[in-house]
Amino acid sequence: MKRFYLSILLVAFEVTQLQAQQNAPPLPFPMQPNASAKPTAAAPAIVTVPVPPARPNGPVQKSLVRITSTEVEPDYRAPWNAGALQRGIGAGFVVEGNRIMTNAHVVSNSLERDGDPNKYPAKVQFVANDCDLAFITVDAPNFYKNMVPLKFGGIPELESTVSAYGYPIGGERMSVTAGIVSRIDFQLYTHSSIDSHLAIQISAQINPGNSGGPVMQNAKVVGVAFQGYSGDVAQGVAYMVPTPVIRRFLKDIEDGHYDKYVDLAMTYAKLQNPAQRRFLGLKDDGRGVLVTTVVAAGPCAKTLREGDVLLAIDDHSIASDASVELEGEHVEMPEVVERKFKGDTVKFDIWRDKQQMSVKIVLSTVWPYLVQGHSYDARPRFVVYGGLLFQPLSLDLIEAYQPTDLRLRHYFDYFVLEQIYLEHPDVIVLTNILPDPINTFLMPYRGGIVDEINGKKIRTLDELAKTFSEPADRFVVKIIGDGPPLVLDPKQAEAARERIKTRYNVVREQNLQEQPTKETKVSAVTGPSSLSLARTSSPRVPMQPENLLDKTEKISGLQGER
Repeated sequence: MKRFYLSILLVAFEVTQLQAQQNAPPLPFPMQPNASAKPTAAAPAIVTVPVPPARPNGPVQKSLVRITSTEVEPDYRAPWNAGALQRGIGAGFVVEGNRIMTNAHVVSNSLERDGDPNKYPAKVQFVANDCDLAFITVDAPNFYKNMVPLKFGGIPELESTVSAYGYPIGGERMSVTAGIVSRIDFQLYTHSSIDSHLAIQISAQINPGNSGGPVMQNAKVVGVAFQGYSGDVAQGVAYMVPTPVIRRFLKDIEDGHYDKYVDLAMTYAKLQNPAQRRFLGLKDDGRGVLVTTVVAAGPCAKTLREGDVLLAIDDHSIASDASVELEGEHVEMPEVVERKFKGDTVKFDIWRDKQQMSVKIVLSTVWPYLVQGHSYDARPRFVVYGGLLFQPLSLDLIEAYQPTDLRLRHYFDYFVLEQIYLEHPDVIVLTNILPDPINTFLMPYRGGIVDEINGKKIRTLDELAKTFSEPADRFVVKIIGDGPPLVLDPKQAEAARERIKTRYNVVREQNLQEQPTKETKVSAVTGPSSLSLARTSSPRVPMQPENLLDKTEKISGLQGER
């Protein structure tokens, strides 16, 4: 280092001497006065560059908390078990009302943690898995002593600087990273792997341990760190939950209950082809998108139909690329609905049969989408009969078994788009076989979808359990597709029942409802910059409907950060 610094000085001196010999203006290096030299013009004034304050967002340590979590990951291969325990680190921050905001994936599936005298009992107050936000509270009154609640700001401008705070890997104390706002767009929220909301991409490093920490600008929270790409996919690409999503969450829980996001439950196509617009009788004004699918279980089912053209939403003109102007910004059309709640209405100006009309739709949630998203704080549903394990199809099930059967993957991918849920609200899959003499030679049926039992259509897991409980000489189980049915002898199944339960430690033979786990409780460490809690399952990775990711792709893909 010393040699490098000396060489810089020598080069600077030689250049200055050369310029002086050529009567050139001196370089702006401080030089010693030379009595023999002729007077020269005064050196230009030195411009002082303002130095930003060392802590531009104030004493964030007095607002930040460190979250240590213990999670239980459900075991879909043996759903009667409690699941494996894991630990993780996250972050949170204190807001008005003595509440701590963090990510949903920092507290979901969590357990009560005892035994540490430095920890305070706490509990989860609200969890929004669809937008990855949560509130937790600590009942001990002295916990909040000297802690400063943070306030929320607006949407930061592109290229403006933000700072992310948290407890990432590499140390125990608070970490701060700075970066710029590089993109504001709709993105998939990996915690649910089905919901897309407004998200802000930042270049600040977001690593495991940053989740739930505040992203700040001008001493205000402008986002909550929650996910990013792993290093072998992209460098410096991280995301934060922006304040419009946060404020909607705060508004939703004002009545003491979280009602989740609403959805139009339809798909649409851009109308930018002039020939197609003329065929539909539309003006060449760059307005309108074409409705391509209307989900029967959604709020639009009785009002809209395929082939309608959406011209405006709540009097906001819809461009042919599906964008609208909202508060001076061009955003995706769903952003209008994003700000609404269950029971609110939305008005559409539509073009149908070459006539314009207006319709109103009462918004609600859409249950079939839940099958294609992750489930949290609920035990897996299943039925064990004769050593055969039956489970309803879900994203968690797909990730646990990684099936390669194309029919099964098709039923999952198109469960909503092809309205499969109308005939099969539960797609019942024979996921596993606990080997026993009574189910010998049944392994080829593994992975099959149950269609009928004894000629009766099976639509739900409850119907399957009820059918197996009824007296019968035999159970003839028809599997969707070609091939002979699966046949079980009820007498043999009953005789082998205790043997199978004992051999495979099956503590319970069925769970028909997604029963929530006991009330989530957490524990917190006192201190101005640390809080420990029991936390959620490991970060989930999105599974795109058109491409079921394999294990390698999951590891390198977009991930929610702990």
